[in-house]
Amino acid sequence: MEFDYWWLLGLLPLFFGFGWMAARIDIRHLLQESRALPRSYFKGLNFLLNEQPDKAIEAFIEVVKVDPETIELHFALGSLFRRRGEYDRAIRMHQNLLERVGLGEEQKLTALLELGQDYLKAGILDRAEEAFKKLQGTRHAAAARRPLLEIYELEKDWTRALAMAREIGPDGAGPRQMAQYHCELAAAEVAAPDAARRHLETALEENRKCVRASLQLGDLEKSGGNPERAIEYWKRIESQDPAYLALAAQRLAETHRETGRVEEGVRLLAGYLERYPSLDLLDTVFQLILEARGPDEAYKLVRDELRRNPTLLGLDRLLEAQIVGAGAPGQRQDLEMVRSLVHGHTRRLARYRCETCGFKARQFYWRCPACGGWETYPPRRTEEFELTP
Repeated sequence: MEFDYWWLLGLLPLFFGFGWMAARIDIRHLLQESRALPRSYFKGLNFLLNEQPDKAIEAFIEVVKVDPETIELHFALGSLFRRRGEYDRAIRMHQNLLERVGLGEEQKLTALLELGQDYLKAGILDRAEEAFKKLQGTRHAAAARRPLLEIYELEKDWTRALAMAREIGPDGAGPRQMAQYHCELAAAEVAAPDAARRHLETALEENRKCVRASLQLGDLEKSGGNPERAIEYWKRIESQDPAYLALAAQRLAETHRETGRVEEGVRLLAGYLERYPSLDLLDTVFQLILEARGPDEAYKLVRDELRRNPTLLGLDRLLEAQIVGAGAPGQRQDLEMVRSLVHGHTRRLARYRCETCGFKARQFYWRCPACGGWETYPPRRTEEFELTP
């Protein structure tokens, strides 16, 4: 039997009529609800849309005074207080919700989660941990695990951080972060080199490109009287990530010097410098050549490197080599005056910068002290990003 499309055309006005009636009912219901809300509520929304959170908070506080039963508005106000850094007010807001009689179980759990976030932002870690632990076994358990991991990191409790990371799974801490936890545990085992070595080997199992583990294994071997094995561990970094060779350069220079193999160290580090230019590598190779071969050779090294990669640090080292080799006292004084000016600028630029938050520091960090990111500091000074062409 063929389908008669005329029937469908005849039903269209009927469908349209039903839709129109439903829309009228929805609009009427919406208008009734909107009339029941105080004007301050809409003022607050308008301020939020115009990115004026201070005025929005004032308007919402008026609404809460008029209608204290507005639970969702309490949550919104608490979040606004926390975003503004008014942690005391956010804590009071969420505590009041928790103490409210008749509050539903789901709303209490949400208030507890928000309260934990308030405590965490305020730096009250013990109370934040207590709040998040109470959420274990509830539907908010997954949301509570990540801040718990952050708390354990802040407390430097790496054993519990590892356990929590495993509980979260692959979406939490990845292999790189897990390896860093093991490196932290190894660093704490100063008096137990065997335990430290086990942690570092586990770190390399988690992440075979973990440069920090290779650096620390080399340090362990050197302190244990095995300089050859230490050098081999540090040389592995070239296959892991050659940019980090700058962090091993001073270790390699000192160990070659202590074992009477300065020339071998010069050749090794000069080769690294040629293949992977770096300010820290240049500084180390310069000092080693200055000591082993004298100012003329050190001058040639820096001059050639300046032509290839012009930097203020390179100029600073070039002037240093000229000062060492200067004969006339007047010439030395002139060079020292110029170098003091250049040196002041290089000190300001000789910083590491976090790729995530931009925080700058004179020393290298595996975990950014500002944003808490792992391995967010490239092992390169800011001058290498700002001044090189």
